[in-house]
Amino acid sequence: MKRPNKKQPKGAPRWMTTYSDMITLILVFFILLFSMSQIDIVKFQAVAESFRNRVIFDNYPSSVPLENPSDYHDVRQDDPTGHFKDNIFDSDDEEEFDNDQIDEDMDSLDELLAEIERFLREEGLQDVISANRTDQGVVLILQERILFDSGQALLKSSAEPFLDKIGILLSNIPNTIRVEGHTDNRPISTLQFPSNWELSAARASSVIRYIINANDFEEDRFIAVGYGDTRPIVENDSPENWSRNRRVEIVILELSQDFN
Repeated sequence: MKRPNKKQPKGAPRWMTTYSDMITLILVFFILLFSMSQIDIVKFQAVAESFRNRVIFDNYPSSVPLENPSDYHDVRQDDPTGHFKDNIFDSDDEEEFDNDQIDEDMDSLDELLAEIERFLREEGLQDVISANRTDQGVVLILQERILFDSGQALLKSSAEPFLDKIGILLSNIPNTIRVEGHTDNRPISTLQFPSNWELSAARASSVIRYIINANDFEEDRFIAVGYGDTRPIVENDSPENWSRNRRVEIVILELSQDFN
């Protein structure tokens, strides 16, 4: 007798479906492990640095109690006023310190100006060199006519005696010196000086070069600046005012200012 044929189910066996799902899950699991093991070293260092530079748990108590509460000491309890000071000096101390430093600087500038004015009188330079005080230091103003010919940056021979006496003055003080060149607003356009910027900077450099060579000063003590016609002291509206604006200023900086 023939046995009846059983109808075979279509597709993969049921155990194969379960096995495929298991293999897929294992593959996903290992992919996750691999991705979690890859650390961006740059981002990690940035995060670590932020933790080193910040105090992120400064608001105690937290939700997690300390292991040894008796070891915790709140420095804010030591302040009877209830104001916790983060710095060594409070704001009042800092303000008093700043005011004392400002007063000291102003006194030293006044003394320096008095010494320079006395020097100019003794050397007979008060008619050709003027001195005044600013918040940065003491300024010596030399007009163009005693230093340079019009439109030139080569020192006149008649200027050397004046600069020699200024060198004597500077040799007695340790301050940093900034030499500024200034022109009037009339344009210049030559092969050597395409504009007033080049002319003013070249004049400042000529003064510094002569003073250094004549007195053997350290070069890093001097700064050369060319302002062109951007800082006039009077309006550029007459020949007299043009002459006043064409000048070289020697700024004897306050000792507390370090520009090196």
